Amino acid sequence: MKINTTRFGELEVDNKDIITFKDGLLGFEQLTKFFIVDPGDQTLILWIQSVDDASTAFPMIEPKIFMPDYSVKLLPAELTSLSLENLNDASIYTILTIPQVVTEMSANMKAPIVINNKTKIARQIVLQNSKLEVRNQMYADLKRYIVAYTSDDSVRTKVTEPQVATITPTDEIKTDTNRELNSEA
Repeated sequence: MKINTTRFGELEVDNKDIITFKDGLLGFEQLTKFFIVDPGDQTLILWIQSVDDASTAFPMIEPKIFMPDYSVKLLPAELTSLSLENLNDASIYTILTIPQVVTEMSANMKAPIVINNKTKIARQIVLQNSKLEVRNQMYADLKRYIVAYTSDDSVRTKVTEPQVATITPTDEIKTDTNRELNSEA
C-alpha cells in the first residue's frame, strides 16, 4: 500500500510490515498503526511512522547501541499483551528527542517500544525501574559507539542484545539465558 508522509514523502509499505499498538503510543493513544522507516543515512536512527497521520513520526534507536547493559524487565501480563512466546521474537527501541542542539539528544529509557516481530503487535511499556530516565542524555555514548564501530575491526565495540527478563508480581526477577520465556511462575 502507498502511504503519504510529510517527512519521507510517499512510501510503499507492505501490509506485513504494519505494526499495531493496541494502546497507541504515550500521548498518541488514538494512533495505533505504524511502520518502521530506515532513512538509510547511516545514523543508526530509525523512524516509527504513523499510518493514519502523515505528520506523526518519531525517531528511535536500539538502546543496545549506546547502552549495552540496558535491560528490559517485563511483567507476565505485558508479555501476554504482546503475544510473546519467545523473547528472541522481540525488538526493543527507545524514542529519541533530538533538539536543535544535537549534542543534547536524549532517549526515553523509561518507556521503550517493544515489538513482537512475528505478530507485529507492539507496546510502549513504562518500566518500573526508578533508575531509568525519560530523557537519558546519550549523544556522547552514541558518538563513541559510531567511532569505535567505524574504526579498525580489532577495536570494534562488542554489542550484545538487551537483556529481557520476566517479573512476577512479587518483583522476583527470572532471567532465562536462552532468552525463552520461562513457563514457571
